[in-house]
This record gives sequence, structure tokens and C-alpha cells, in this order.
Amino acid sequence: MKQTIFTGVATALVTPMGPDGSVNYQKLDEILEQQIAGGVDAVVICGTTGEAPTLEDKEHLDCISRAVQTVAGRIPVIAGTGSNNTAHAIMMSREAKTLGADAVLLVTPYYNKTSQIGLVRHFTAIADSLEIPAILYNVPSRTGVNIAPKTAKALAAHPMIRGIKEASGNISQIAETAMLCGDELPVYSGNDDQIVPVLSLGGKGVISVLSNVAPRPTHDICGLWFEGKTQESLALQMKYLPLVKALFSDVNPMPVKAAMNLMGMQVGDCRLPLTTLSEETLAGLKAELAAVGLL
Repeated sequence: MKQTIFTGVATALVTPMGPDGSVNYQKLDEILEQQIAGGVDAVVICGTTGEAPTLEDKEHLDCISRAVQTVAGRIPVIAGTGSNNTAHAIMMSREAKTLGADAVLLVTPYYNKTSQIGLVRHFTAIADSLEIPAILYNVPSRTGVNIAPKTAKALAAHPMIRGIKEASGNISQIAETAMLCGDELPVYSGNDDQIVPVLSLGGKGVISVLSNVAPRPTHDICGLWFEGKTQESLALQMKYLPLVKALFSDVNPMPVKAAMNLMGMQVGDCRLPLTTLSEETLAGLKAELAAVGLL
């Protein structure tokens, strides 16, 4: 059995921006402290929710460094270092290790995409270069390529590949991956509306957008499940489903940044090509935040 990087909830952190669009590192420190106080089990820096595609390499690495320094070993810091350029992913992953990250998150190649054989070679090449473990990130709606269960099984044989974030939304596929890989590839939900379903398949937790605004409840969905309080876990999942829907009412991370701003966290806007929410969408988001007591 491979050592699990974390069990429970890892927050897919936003990257806070100042009025001029620059990264607000002081605010990042504040968010990290709020997340730790909220009981999260790990954080993911510079993932999709962190707007990694619009971060320059220096900003990307500075965010990783700042997260590592601020967290100071209290929980794992997982750095998004994936790329559709294998060599670039290797370089960023090595830098993340040097900066002190505990693990890396590797998204499937986007735009140029690849075959299933190409996925095995791409991820194997990165994993062969690593001295810290990796979590694969399967999000075909964004990348246009899916990690098939048999491909996941092949990659699970690599000692440095120690998890998969499953954001395909396909529960049947996730079940097959869990069946084929067993303890060799811990599965994490990549969708907040599927935490309990993935846990029921033996999943180890969630890499979450919801926990940016509700860290303790998201932690508790997982914690209650692992304590055997499955009905309480399910009830909490159901309570937050309308808010989860609102957080994905437009392209992530536009709604979650808007939600955090409504809550007074002042994380700024997204960088182009992402924009701000329409008045109608913002009103719906505000209503759902209020419904669970976050406003």
C-alpha cells in the first residue's frame, strides 16, 4: 500500500489579486491561515482554481514558495505543476520540490492532448524525475483528454504516483478506476457535488473549491464519513449542494472569487480571459451563501 499524501479535504486555493491584477501575496498568507484554522487537511496551490494558466513562471513559483513558508509544515502543500509540455512540467515539478512542496498535482495535457499511450509516457517521464509524490488530475471537460481506468492502473504501478483527482464527473469510470487500482492509487473527488459518492467507492477525500468559502463543513463531510457517520456526512453534502451549484454557475474560479469577495475576503478579480459574474448570477450566488449562513 502506498503512503497517502492526505486524507480528507485539500482546498484548491484561489490566487488573490490586487487592484492592478498582480498577485497579492499578503492576502495569500491570510487565506492560508484561514484554511488551516478551518481544519483543512492539505492545500493545493496554483491549480485550476488558482488560475495557473495566467500565472507567469516566476509568479507560479513565488506562490508555491509563499505557501510553503506560511504553512510551515502544518499540513501538506501540493503544487500544481502540470503542463501540456512534458519538459516544462518536469522543470516546474523539480522547482516545486526545491521550494519545499510536499507533492505535485499533474493535469492531463491540454490542447495538443495525446493518446492513452501518450498519457502513460508523459506522466511516467515526469514521475521518473520526481523526488516528491504526484497526484494525477483528470478533468476532461477542460483538457479534452480522459485518463481511462486501464491507463490509471498502468500509472499506479509507478512508486511516485500516489493519487488521482477525478473530475470527470463519470461515477461509473471512477468506480472502475477504484476497482482496478485499489490501494495503489488513492482516489480523490475533483467535484464538490460528488464527495460522498467518491468516498463510498473507497475515495480518500476531495480536492475542493467549496472549501475556499466553507473549509470546516467540507472537512466535516469527509471526517463524518471516515468516522462511520455516513448519514450525517450525506446530510451535510446535501445541505451544501445548492451552494456548490452556484459556485459552478460560471467558469471556475469566477464564482468562488466573487463569493469570497462577498464574504469580505478581498481576493480581487480573475485575470483575463476570465471576467466577472453577471448581476443575475451574482445574485444567485449571494442567495446561496446566505442560505448556509456564510453572509
